[in-house]
Amino acid sequence: MGTIADQRVGRRAQPPITPVPALSRISRVRIGRPALLWWGWAAALFLLYATVSGRRQALVRTTGYDLGIFEQAVRAYAHLHAPVSALRGDGFNLLGDHFHPVLAALAPLYRLFPSPYTLLVAQAALLALAVVPLARQAARVLGRRAAHVVAFAYGLSWGIASAVGFDFHEVCFAVPLVSCALEALARRRWRRAIAWAVPLLLVKEDLGLTLAAIGAYVAWRGPRRLGIAAAATGLVGSALEFKVLMPFFNPSGTYAHAANLAPAHHSLLTTLALAPLDAVRPEVKATTLVLVFAPAALIALRSPLALIAVPTLGWRMLSTNVFHWGTAFHYTAVLMPVVFAALTDALRPYAAEGDPLTRRHVRASLVTAAAVTLVLIPSFPLAQIAHRSTWRTTAHVAAVRALLRRIPDGATVAASNRLAPQLTSRTTVVLFPTFPVHWKLYETDGPVPRPTAQWIAYDRVPPESWPYPPGTWPYPAPRQEQEYALALAKYGYVRVAEADGVSLLRRTERPARTH
Repeated sequence: MGTIADQRVGRRAQPPITPVPALSRISRVRIGRPALLWWGWAAALFLLYATVSGRRQALVRTTGYDLGIFEQAVRAYAHLHAPVSALRGDGFNLLGDHFHPVLAALAPLYRLFPSPYTLLVAQAALLALAVVPLARQAARVLGRRAAHVVAFAYGLSWGIASAVGFDFHEVCFAVPLVSCALEALARRRWRRAIAWAVPLLLVKEDLGLTLAAIGAYVAWRGPRRLGIAAAATGLVGSALEFKVLMPFFNPSGTYAHAANLAPAHHSLLTTLALAPLDAVRPEVKATTLVLVFAPAALIALRSPLALIAVPTLGWRMLSTNVFHWGTAFHYTAVLMPVVFAALTDALRPYAAEGDPLTRRHVRASLVTAAAVTLVLIPSFPLAQIAHRSTWRTTAHVAAVRALLRRIPDGATVAASNRLAPQLTSRTTVVLFPTFPVHWKLYETDGPVPRPTAQWIAYDRVPPESWPYPPGTWPYPAPRQEQEYALALAKYGYVRVAEADGVSLLRRTERPARTH
């Protein structure tokens, strides 16, 4: 039981952070050694992530949407051009799709190593770096063994695994930034926390809301003016990106994903009133909400740091896009540092006590977190490293490589989604059949414009269909076959080669006019 003075500590008090007494014997290390341990974790996770994503690219499991799109943007930056992506639409500036000027930071590296692997390796490094501040803070307040558990649980968490298993995305820059900001918050280094969080405005348009959440936390626990200024910067920054910058760069003059933000009901008042229910229904949303905090055994919810996850979870659960609700894709990666920083923070009060019961509580919590992480691993992409198929080159993959080698550098190619990132480093690639039409991602019912590229690379049986059901994206399989037949019959293409379901066509004449 604390003293009266302890009980009167205000919100601005800065109590000393002490390691768990029970673990003090094993947590006392020489200065310098702990840092090497956490950087060792980062190195090991980097190798794991780079291997998984690199093998996916080698086995034609990556996609034009999204690895190909991002490579086209970075390739443009590397040649000092605007980040135009032919895959996203003719002349489409990707800053009009999502606001991510941070991608320009990869341009020098890509200029030296022009390959999709450059993006995948960079992503692996950024995701792995985030473990260092998380483990470092856990070591300070819980001890070294506990920090190893936190590093393990973060590094193999399903949110990070899903990002590694799905191409490349700009959010990989946000993960270490958020991790460093949270470490600074936990240590009550308010200015440093804000400094780490402000660059989130350059990563993606919605992350200004995360900056605002961090600012609100600072205003609550630390210097009020600094926190309010940071929160206002985040809100105004995101508003400018949504309302001004992205419509300016978008060829249609609008926000490309406005359809995802449409009211779920007939009136704004009804939408707001039912928002809490809509955030957990259908049940996939509730499942995702539980799984986000499951790697921390739900204990992270005891910490106010968990509130920093609210903006990202909020827009995802209230979006009309069903892909935002589940556990696939990259959307949860930025939440994983929040979850494990909150876990450490939630256990800190127990760690500071010498009672045997509280020590057992800390140990049990960490063991549970590690166990949940282990149980979830087989259901997510990091488990692919143990699959035989990951290390075997199939006849289909060999056929893809042989046929695509026949396409000369600098050509224009209309390619199937899985074939696109095999070509984006050396050709100009669009999707086959043509998608999107007039830059609109969510309208696929109208006529498909004829291809105009010099080559068509069409794969009827891609080695993986995830995350879409087979033969459904960007158009149903019968429609894709119809467009393939029209390319041969009416659009002036001839079949150059075909193997294992992969066809290579070349345009030999101007396509015939159709009315």
